[in-house]
Amino acid sequence: MQNVKLKHYLHLHFLVIIAGFTAILGKEITIGALDLVWYRMAMAAILMFIYIKIRKFDLKISKKSFLQFAIAGVIIALHWITFFEAINQANVSIALAMFSSGAFFASFIEPIFFNRRILGYEIVFGIVVILGVLLITSSEIGYINGIVLGLFSALFSTLFAVINGRFIEQHSATIISFYEFICGVIFLTIFILLTGKTFNAAFFTLSNEDWVYLFILASVCTAYAFIGSVDVMRYISPFTVILSYNLEPIYGIAIALFLYPETEKMSSQFYLGAILILITVLFDAVFKNYKSRKKLPAKNRD
Repeated sequence: MQNVKLKHYLHLHFLVIIAGFTAILGKEITIGALDLVWYRMAMAAILMFIYIKIRKFDLKISKKSFLQFAIAGVIIALHWITFFEAINQANVSIALAMFSSGAFFASFIEPIFFNRRILGYEIVFGIVVILGVLLITSSEIGYINGIVLGLFSALFSTLFAVINGRFIEQHSATIISFYEFICGVIFLTIFILLTGKTFNAAFFTLSNEDWVYLFILASVCTAYAFIGSVDVMRYISPFTVILSYNLEPIYGIAIALFLYPETEKMSSQFYLGAILILITVLFDAVFKNYKSRKKLPAKNRD
């Protein structure tokens, strides 16, 4: 039994490492962020469709649900565009450090969506996150475009997570994801066409390396990682899963430092700011878990 649980914990951290590796792939892929996200969502949607057919899930949803999924699909597309563009404008470390600020945004967005009051400790944590961001900004002012894009990426990611938190109450996570990817591709297709670009032979002419990296991004880092994170919650508490995913920036920055020591080595002030943000995120998760457990009857707390 202990070995089985260890296997699922190792699987969870493997998924978190995959999430951190997403930024590395974004740095290696040579096409622009807009085109990259179009490919990622299109390829992931195809893989998800194959998975749905194999598992024989029912794809029927209401028009209202489709519209809701469409909005969420646009938001996740914007999250990925700003995230990968933050890497282009700055580097992996900046993008991941700013992505960590998502917990700060969640503290103010969740109360709106779930009709609850803002908690006192969330305000304190929010101030600490702002201090962390200010430390990073003041020490890395040359990366200001990447910092701003990273913050927008965190905001879009939080909006997406909170909205999906409502969807999951009524729909399968796989079906939600599939329709969001499809709608994201439609949105990006229209946007690309409006910019004057066309889906001609040149658009689909990529280097062999880009095709390989895109396939890994769409299959392993998107379709597999999403399905795996949902599956692992059958054996490990959602709190542990969420807390573990907060380690994504740490894994990602560590991988980036190992692979790109020349471009990813930052000032000591940057790491102080990043540590402040990450510690705050972890404490926020611990506090939320403690308060939710206090509300449970004693017999259900373990």
